[in-house]
Amino acid sequence: MNASPTSCGQRAARPVDALERAAAGQRLSSADITALLESRDLLALGRAADAVRWRLHPERVITYVVDRNINYTNVCVSGCEFCAFYRHEGHAEAYVLSFEELGRKIEETLALGGTQILLQGGLHPTLDLSWYEDMLRFIKNSYGIHIHGFSPPEIVHLARRAELSLRDCLGRLREAGLDSIPGGGAEILSDRVRRKLSPRKCTKAQWLAVMRTAHELGMRTTATMMFGHIETSAEIAEHLLAVRELQDETGGFTAFIPWSFQPANTALGGAEVGGAAYLKVLAVSRLALDNVANLQASWVTQGGHLAQVALRFGANDMGSTMIEENVVAAAGVTYRLPREDLVRLIQDAGFAAQQRDCYYNRLTVGG
Repeated sequence: MNASPTSCGQRAARPVDALERAAAGQRLSSADITALLESRDLLALGRAADAVRWRLHPERVITYVVDRNINYTNVCVSGCEFCAFYRHEGHAEAYVLSFEELGRKIEETLALGGTQILLQGGLHPTLDLSWYEDMLRFIKNSYGIHIHGFSPPEIVHLARRAELSLRDCLGRLREAGLDSIPGGGAEILSDRVRRKLSPRKCTKAQWLAVMRTAHELGMRTTATMMFGHIETSAEIAEHLLAVRELQDETGGFTAFIPWSFQPANTALGGAEVGGAAYLKVLAVSRLALDNVANLQASWVTQGGHLAQVALRFGANDMGSTMIEENVVAAAGVTYRLPREDLVRLIQDAGFAAQQRDCYYNRLTVGG
């Protein structure tokens, strides 16, 4: 993340003042958030975020979910500069999973104690809405598993192709079996960043509109943030405030998941974000999002040991065991943690591990 100069006439906030306000339970402003992101006192940020985490979650418990990321297609017309996963239609490595292949993956997930699938894909140029409805019905009728699927860019793309409103498109997907929506495709909720990195993907307003509409329909969703590329500290603050404001309005976000850009094999390239920068953004996210209950550590991009540290920088959830993951792996990052290893990492960090579902309800089958 890059520093952002204070605009003419605007008084810069001091990190120490912002930390005092956060410790007192006061809301942070954009200037406060920006100041904290540019602070060099990482340990002070960690202590403050840890205090907020304990205030929200006083039990010494860290949750996790057993699921599988299933990417039903890698064909995508967006061509985002930060993505190493997508292929154009007709490429030798392009694919669309058959329902038979999809079924095998779900059967393996259920056999391993999985309670949900994360179902996402590229913005396919020719698959129509009825194909997606058929896929959802196949999954529900055959397996009954919870479907956490289709990021806002996918839904905007589908609605546009079907010439439907977001509400009507989401209503049809929900009727076919969609249960909840992941926060993918948010990247940074700043249109300057989005115009440069993903100009054919949905805008900030459209991403928020999908989430607002889903919440109004009674669906729960998560929110994510991919940082560490061309964004400024002020644009991270813009992203966090956009999530916080929508959560004030709807209360529909179950969790926030910040993760760092993985540059390998992407058109954008650049240097990878280090552990200290990741922990700083994680801690500031915890301090800024006073109305989002759960903050997830990203062991997929940072590895298990740094994820343990993240549990003292505001995170109360270890995310998914990720029986399968393809998008981050395409950028050359291949951390893998079987359920037993994830539980052991949580326990070695001094916490009890508890399996949960998509809604953060704790399950009796946990470790």
